[in-house]
Amino acid sequence: MEENIREIIQRELPALVMKDPQIRDWVWHLIHEYAPSRAESESRFEQMLAEIRAMREESERKWEENQRKWEENQRRWEENQRRLEAMREEFQREMRAMREESERKWEENQRKWEENQRKWEESQLRWQENQRLIWELLERIDRVDRRIDRTIGALGARWGVSTEASFRNALRAILEESFGVKVEWVEYRDESGEVFGRPDQVELDVIIRNGQVLVCEIKSAASRSEIYTFERKVRSYEKRTGRKVDRMLLISPMILEKDKELARELGIEVYSDAEEVVS
Repeated sequence: MEENIREIIQRELPALVMKDPQIRDWVWHLIHEYAPSRAESESRFEQMLAEIRAMREESERKWEENQRKWEENQRRWEENQRRLEAMREEFQREMRAMREESERKWEENQRKWEENQRKWEESQLRWQENQRLIWELLERIDRVDRRIDRTIGALGARWGVSTEASFRNALRAILEESFGVKVEWVEYRDESGEVFGRPDQVELDVIIRNGQVLVCEIKSAASRSEIYTFERKVRSYEKRTGRKVDRMLLISPMILEKDKELARELGIEVYSDAEEVVS
């Protein structure tokens, strides 16, 4: 119902206002009663315009402020980008320099290692060569030493034989010419082998003085075995001749003290030279 009335008023009222002055006055008074006046409307409109203008100005101010801040931020961003780029370039330069320095040091160390390796190999070769020369020298020294030993041994043996013969001849001359004793050179073959363990020639210097029989052995050096051999030669001589040997004399400049003790136990008198016997 209300909808119908509203539609009728909206449809008919404009025409009635145009045709009927009373209705037009009524509508005008009705509008002025509920609607503001023109001055009020203009005042409100001016106020709205002022508010809109203030809002626009504030918006423009804020926009300009935001624009300034954006430009400042943009400037700072560009500055940061520039700094980051400079830092990146500096970092790349430092990394490149570090890599080049590392490569240089590695190459230098590699060169030093190769040089040290070469020197070590050369020292090894020199050491091996020195070892070879040392072994050759030692072998030569050993051969020379053996040769010297053989030569000295041969000379010693020859000197010993010559010395023993000289002492024997000197002793015979001293005893026979100065003391009037008889010195016999006894030589026979021991067939039974009681002296040397097998048949061999036995040689002895026998001194006879006032019926006493002395057997003398002259050695350049006397060992234990030679002392035992001397004692067996004397016993073999006693059996062969039937003579009792009164004294056994061993003249030797080289005889150990313990071997002297053995000789004394066997009844052998030990002297260092012929002068001790004469005195």
